[in-house]
Amino acid sequence: MRFTLPSGPPVTFKARLHDARTATAIGRWLGLAMAVCFATGVLSHYLQHPPGWLADSLPSRPYWGYRLTQGLHAASGIAAIPLLLAKLWVVYPRLFAWPPVRSVLHALERISVAVLVAAGLFELFTGLLNTFQWYPWPFNFVPVHYAVGWILLGSLLLHVAVQWPKIRDHFTRRSPGTLALPDADGPDRRQLLLGVTAAVGAVTLTTIGQSVTALGPLELFGPRSSAHGAQGLPVNRTAAAARVSEASLADWRLTVDGPRPYTLTLDELRAMPQYEVTLPIACVEGWSKSAHWTGVRVRDLLERAGGGPGARARVVSLEAAGAYRVMEMGRLYAQDPLTLLALRLNGEVLSLDHGYPARIIAPNRPGVLQTKWVGRLEVA
Repeated sequence: MRFTLPSGPPVTFKARLHDARTATAIGRWLGLAMAVCFATGVLSHYLQHPPGWLADSLPSRPYWGYRLTQGLHAASGIAAIPLLLAKLWVVYPRLFAWPPVRSVLHALERISVAVLVAAGLFELFTGLLNTFQWYPWPFNFVPVHYAVGWILLGSLLLHVAVQWPKIRDHFTRRSPGTLALPDADGPDRRQLLLGVTAAVGAVTLTTIGQSVTALGPLELFGPRSSAHGAQGLPVNRTAAAARVSEASLADWRLTVDGPRPYTLTLDELRAMPQYEVTLPIACVEGWSKSAHWTGVRVRDLLERAGGGPGARARVVSLEAAGAYRVMEMGRLYAQDPLTLLALRLNGEVLSLDHGYPARIIAPNRPGVLQTKWVGRLEVA
C-alpha cells in the first residue's frame, strides 16, 4: 500500500486578518513590551546576583530605581500576555502551511519560530506565576527564567531579521504591502487592534496597582496588595517560614565582625544615634510600597568595627535556611547614608514577621536583599 502526501493543505483558512499587516501591527507592541521586560529583568538579575567585579559599582541611587524598573518588568510582562495571544491568533494558520518544509532554510526558520513561541509562552506564564509565588515545577525558577530570557531574545532577533522584508513592507498604513491589501479589511483590522489595546490596558491597569500606589483602587487582579500587611507593609517571608521565633531571640546580640569586632544588645543599638528614612520595599514579584524606617546607619557600625570608607558588608540572618540567608552588600550600598540597620517601621518596633529585632533597609535594592532577623554584620 502506497502512501502519498495530499496535493494541497490539509486545512484551508478563509477568515480575514491573518495577514502580515495585522501581524506587524501587533508585533511592534509585543516586541516593545518584551524588550522592556527583558532589559528590566536582566537588571533585576544582576542586582540580585552581582558578579564580584560588578558588586562595588552597583548604584544605590536613585533610591526608587528598583521600584521603577521592577514595576516596569511586571507591567510589561503582564501586558505582553494578551499581545502574544493576539499575535498567535493572527499567525497560527501558517502552522498549516503546505508543504510543511520547502527547504533546509525553511525548516530552520520554522524551528526558530517554534523556539520563539515556546520561549515566549514559558517566560510570560512562569513570570506570571512567580508574581503569585506559585512554583509548580521541579526546577529553580530564577536561573531558568533568566537563561530562557536570553533564548527568547536570540530567537526574537533572528525572527525579526528573517521577516524584516515583510515587516518593512507592512510597517505603516502607507507601506506598499499594506496598501495592496483589500480596503474592506481596514475597518475590521482597526476594530481588532482596538480590542487588543483595550485588553492590554485592562489587564495592566487592574494589576499594576501593586507597584503604583496611586492606581491601588483599580487593582482587581494583582496578586499582592500593598495596602495590606503587618505595620502597613506586606510580608513575603514570615518568621514561621524562616523558623525564627521570639524564644530563639531571647538572648539576641548583634555581632559586628572586623578589625575591631564587638557585640551590641538591642538596648545598646537603640542608644546609638538613630536616623529616619523613607524608602520603598520593592520585591521581585512586582509589588512595592514606601515605608518610614528608623535605625542605625550601617556605615557607622562598619566604621566602629574598623571598616574604612570603602568597606563592604556581609549580612547574616538568623533564619535557619534560605537562598538569601547570607547577603553581600557592595561598597556604594554599605556606605550610603540611607542604608540602615532598621529597628522601627512606621513608628513602631519591628514586628517579628518584618525582621525583629533588626533588619536591613537600603535604597535601590531588591526586597530579597533587605535582610531580616540580622544576627551578624561583617566588614568585607
